[in-house]
Amino acid sequence: MLTLTLAFALQAATPAPAPAPFDPHPADWRDIPADELLVLTLSDKRQVVIRLAPRYAAVHVANIRRLAAAGWWDTASIYRVQDNYVVQWGDPTEKKPLPAGMIAQPPAEYDWPGFDAVTRLTRSDPYSTAAGHSADGWPLATNGTVAWLPHCYGMVGVARDLAPSTGSGGDLYAVIGHGPRHLDRNIAIVGRVLEGIEHLASLPRGTEGGLGLYKEASQHVPFVRGRLASDLPETERPRFQYRAADNSRFAAWIKVRENRQPPFFNLPAGGADICNVMPPVRRTP
Repeated sequence: MLTLTLAFALQAATPAPAPAPFDPHPADWRDIPADELLVLTLSDKRQVVIRLAPRYAAVHVANIRRLAAAGWWDTASIYRVQDNYVVQWGDPTEKKPLPAGMIAQPPAEYDWPGFDAVTRLTRSDPYSTAAGHSADGWPLATNGTVAWLPHCYGMVGVARDLAPSTGSGGDLYAVIGHGPRHLDRNIAIVGRVLEGIEHLASLPRGTEGGLGLYKEASQHVPFVRGRLASDLPETERPRFQYRAADNSRFAAWIKVRENRQPPFFNLPAGGADICNVMPPVRRTP
């Protein structure tokens, strides 16, 4: 008994380890608004939660919100799964009329003037002169004149036909492979999968046309429901937070990601691709 008492006393006297410079403070976690969360439900209650990016693709996101309000996704399905590339969903017949109030041909929201990142990675990459993060948790790239959201794993874009088509938002895709950065500034990126990417990436691959299309309609994977979290009952509403990037702790986290340390890493890289420094998100505790 005396031994146990001494052990507990020593444990109580041992101070908790000091936080590392790159550890977030509780206030660094900020709530993602419920109307920025698109919740897509597959069968067996499998869910895919997407954070929308209205600040960077305002018209396309407005369309997506109208689609959700109209129940568009309730009869949509996944009809394309291309290995190491994308999963695509929407209306495979391309005949379903769009809801009222939709802008069928939005502006090309592929990039925008300036670069509002609050961080900057050490190295440029083949697709941009600089990359970093917005204060509110988005990966960004720039050529020094305009900026854009990059095609990284889990990012969500608007499928379109050949130009001048820009895609209405009725058909979306999520990246499930190595970041296809050659698509940057050619398609509107409207969000990022926060949870449930495994339900998309694990689907059988399509074989039709060399594009991963499913050959038979019976292969399509239907959605049961698609709604904004703000339109769901409180008890069903998922809640997420992003890690704010406008502080020294986030900058220190970037340096750690750019310079992995021993014992596993023998040669720190001295830099990283933006797709390997994706801003952290989490379920609200």
